[in-house]
Amino acid sequence: MKIDCHAHIGVDPLFYLNGWSPYALGLPEFLVETDRSGIDLAVVFPFVSYLDLDLAAMREGKISYSGAFDGVPYRFENKRLLEEVFLLHPHSADEVMPFLMADPGRLAVEQVGEWRQLIRDFKVFGIKIQATIIQSAITGLLGEAACMLDFAAEHNLPLLIHSSIDPSDEWSQCADILEVAAARPDVRFLLAHSCRFHHPSLQKVAELPNTWFDCSAHVIHCGCAVKGLPTVAPESTRFPSDYNSPETVLKDLAAAFPEKLIWGSDAPFYSYADSNIQLTSSYSREVGCLDSLPSDLLERASHLNTLAWLHGN
Repeated sequence: MKIDCHAHIGVDPLFYLNGWSPYALGLPEFLVETDRSGIDLAVVFPFVSYLDLDLAAMREGKISYSGAFDGVPYRFENKRLLEEVFLLHPHSADEVMPFLMADPGRLAVEQVGEWRQLIRDFKVFGIKIQATIIQSAITGLLGEAACMLDFAAEHNLPLLIHSSIDPSDEWSQCADILEVAAARPDVRFLLAHSCRFHHPSLQKVAELPNTWFDCSAHVIHCGCAVKGLPTVAPESTRFPSDYNSPETVLKDLAAAFPEKLIWGSDAPFYSYADSNIQLTSSYSREVGCLDSLPSDLLERASHLNTLAWLHGN
């Protein structure tokens, strides 16, 4: 079995309002891609910006919470996704595992209250946080938002967290996520995007029994390394490999961290474009990197490690 651990379904108003791409992906369209590429199962969650952020501010590329739409972060988006999976397209329930999106810096208690209702009505498989785009510090999980981790532990739900090493990103640094994970050994954490190839962070993931990392949007992150962009670790702290060859990098990561690497696509963010930069890949290209792995490492990256993170040992 091959599992995609990282895919967005729905629409992102921040990206749409600012002319950035991608900004939407429908569940039926995504399942066409997974079926075509031989992926059996996928973790899915809503896009990142949500309708209770101020739309006028988002149109200017700024983040400000208004609460004017539905009153609680991701209340609409989480319910919308679960209804789409289980009510609108019930045949898809065997092909996807929906996660709840969370904002760790705003109304955490209220969000958990919403989750308790949703988990009574629908099957929920985990929690996803992308703190950078919504400008909400991941360290909130050590404060008021600890209730989110309590909920995760209570229901045996794993977390998937967007990671960064760019010094300008104050919200979702790898070091902060790892601090949270070390403080909560009762919860399982997955750091997205290969920890931006930051070798010290990858080594810390290897040390902590409750952490893994995914390689989502792998091809364009390799391209960022070749271009020396701050999106990934500088060469001095970067995991050593040939970043001109995404297949080589994935093989090296899988060999170095055989029990920690988990494959994911980041659909549809395997490509990204705005007025300043265009980074291009495709779902089939991401799957092609996975399929280039030796069979034992492929099985670990796309199945065994994924199940260990999802369900625990």
